Amino acid sequence: MTQDAAVITAKTPQEDAGLDAAEQAALDADIAVLQQGSRTWSALSVAQRITLLKALRSSAAATIEDWANTASDSKGLRPGHPLRGEEWLSGPYSVLGALDAYADTLTKLSEGRSALDGVKTGRAPGGRTKVDAFPLTGIDGFLLSGFTGEVWLRPGITPNTARSAAGLGQLAPAASGGVGLVLGAGNITSIPVLDVMYELLAHNRVALLKVNPTQDSLVPVYERALAPLIEPGFLRIVRGGPAVGAYLTGHPDLVHVHITGSAATFDTIVWGPSRGPKAGATTRRRRENRPLLQKPITAELGGVSPIIIVPGEWTDADITYQAEHVATMRLQNCGHNCIAGQVVILSADWPQAEQFRTALRRAYAGAPERPIWYPGSSARMHQAAEDYPDALVLADRLLIEVGEGQDATALESTEYFAPVLGVVELPGTGQEFLDAAVAHANEKLQGTLGANLLIDPATEQALGTGFERAIAELHYGSIAINGWTAFGFIIPTLTWGAFPGSTLDDVGSGLGVVHNALLLDGVERSIVRGPFRPFPRWVPDRILHPRSRSLSKGTILPTPPWFVSARTAAAVSEGLTRFRARGSVLGLVKTLLQALRA
Repeated sequence: MTQDAAVITAKTPQEDAGLDAAEQAALDADIAVLQQGSRTWSALSVAQRITLLKALRSSAAATIEDWANTASDSKGLRPGHPLRGEEWLSGPYSVLGALDAYADTLTKLSEGRSALDGVKTGRAPGGRTKVDAFPLTGIDGFLLSGFTGEVWLRPGITPNTARSAAGLGQLAPAASGGVGLVLGAGNITSIPVLDVMYELLAHNRVALLKVNPTQDSLVPVYERALAPLIEPGFLRIVRGGPAVGAYLTGHPDLVHVHITGSAATFDTIVWGPSRGPKAGATTRRRRENRPLLQKPITAELGGVSPIIIVPGEWTDADITYQAEHVATMRLQNCGHNCIAGQVVILSADWPQAEQFRTALRRAYAGAPERPIWYPGSSARMHQAAEDYPDALVLADRLLIEVGEGQDATALESTEYFAPVLGVVELPGTGQEFLDAAVAHANEKLQGTLGANLLIDPATEQALGTGFERAIAELHYGSIAINGWTAFGFIIPTLTWGAFPGSTLDDVGSGLGVVHNALLLDGVERSIVRGPFRPFPRWVPDRILHPRSRSLSKGTILPTPPWFVSARTAAAVSEGLTRFRARGSVLGLVKTLLQALRA
């Protein structure tokens, strides 16, 4: 009852990492501590692990200000910058929410109940079981009103099987998973922590976390926030570049590797370098199916994410709002996100297509400027500008509108990891367009991590079962309907990872899942549904389109705080994180008043 991972059985020795004896000895000492920590972890009951999670929550809550400020400073967001709120939500807020959700799951298990006790399950298209994984608490239902989240399991898994299997490693807490290596992400500061937590709780595996060099300044914050894991030997944190990573991936006492990064880095770890004097040996290993890595590996590797715009009759306010929504999907964190929307798929036959294009240009150009800080992003932007010389070039972003007869291959096959947004057109309207857009996303766009879809309530209701059938055909690990898939990232009870089917030789967006605070087995995908219209414009829809699932209960938010256009985003994001950390009702009221001014 564990999540799928690729198991590697090749015997080829790991190549020399190039570290000196002292550096190797220091890493070996950390691993020795973790080996003892693995035995200690296996001796803890589930109830004792809950106590540890509560201590971890307290230590993490004590660091939230330093965490958010250090992250903002490291990305060049000066004090007072309107987008500093991103680092509150994508950093400490995400971690605190995950700790709460994991503690709730472990509490159920410690009391002899299923991890899905009190969680509704139902049926999804294709004989699938779905788990209604969000919201599960009253406060989440209030703060994020209008948003819901489902986890779809693989076809053939029944609700009863799902309930009995939920819990993963915590169903057998004494079974040690050994010591694993987590190669941390370099872009979002919660990712390394969330990956470590999943190793511990899903797999009973203590972790050596190697942070990406872009996150070096966060290490002192991590060490304080994660002290309850570090002190008993459940976690060690190290810095270093490729040499340290190469030494650790080949270390015989590390039994598993998890990486959040790029497919190119994954391939280098598994097969060897694709360039230089050793490239020939790498090619031979691939041809003979002899991976260099000799242990299991899981990975989250990003991709090119579509934003499908289903044509309908939109008001001017709808067009303005959804254009800002699309701009946010690309420009949050300056586009340095594995889940950033990159290709807008638009209907060429939509009467409002040109109006939407105009609004998108305005929203994309009008978002606050910020530094392009992630290594290599500027070079990828330059390449995109060369590939599409007619693109709209702004100071810190690029908008590519692929015209008739132009080749969209580069846009659709290159994860730019930079503020580069493209627009392509397909013919048709209604179900015809939706089916064509789904097929285009599946077949033309690189990767299967996340897909976004915007549809108005009247159109969704008119499509009926055809809409849900199309969603089932959209083969992505995270799907957001009238939302952004980053919302699925931040909800701990949803899952995060590629659509199943990747292999070592063709890894795509990765192998396995993370987050998954309900500890579900047999996951296929997660789906977020949000309101098409913000407060108060959604109110008439509840009367006119009662069968539209995207309406849910409506939302209290006029503009979500993660929108790059939200005027009070920084204050609201900070306030929500402080409320998550300390539960101050007065502080929450002030935050909500600021949200209404967004």
